[in-house]
Amino acid sequence: MKTDQERAISLAVIALMKGVVYRESHEEAWATLEHRSAPVRDHFATIGVDVVIDDTEGYAYLRSAPDNDEEALPRLVQRRSLSFPVSLLLVILRQRLAEFEATSGEARLMLTRDQMLDSMRMFLPDSTNEARLVDQVDTAIRKAHQLSFLRPLRGQDGVWEVRRIVKAFVDAQTLSDFDAKLREYAGRDDGHPDETPSETPSESQPDTRGGEGGDVDE
Repeated sequence: MKTDQERAISLAVIALMKGVVYRESHEEAWATLEHRSAPVRDHFATIGVDVVIDDTEGYAYLRSAPDNDEEALPRLVQRRSLSFPVSLLLVILRQRLAEFEATSGEARLMLTRDQMLDSMRMFLPDSTNEARLVDQVDTAIRKAHQLSFLRPLRGQDGVWEVRRIVKAFVDAQTLSDFDAKLREYAGRDDGHPDETPSETPSESQPDTRGGEGGDVDE
């Protein structure tokens, strides 16, 4: 039979394997990560996975460890390609969150589906085709929800909370670079930049700097 401490560690491991762990919604798992993170880190280290804990923002997640060994382990945390609309949405969410934190005293940023639609409209190709535009944005929102960047607000249809984990995947430099690229081609008919920057962001961030979307660890 497991001791209480062993059970708590097992629950924290399971919670991390399911997705992002938040301080406010995973109280038991977060308490373990806060006070007994060493055995949890050791567990994942044996399979080539790092546990990233942000005490300030209140979230934790898994990330594949750098391949330093000659014989790298197979990836447990899969890296998936993101479409351009999803990458665009993540950058917009990160930008809105930065503005919110600088000007508001509220704890959580809430956005409606229509607000996200309006923000993405000018940067998506075929933006004059309203039905296609709405479908692209709705698909991007669903993917952002699946990746834990958005959370629907209970009892308020079409209202979403922007989760702070987006700050870990879209850093300030990426935000600045992508903002400059958007300004560069906002008026272009094809909705894509002239070229894709050659610099590749770190593994834990979606590659939101190119017109073809990016990658994110899942």
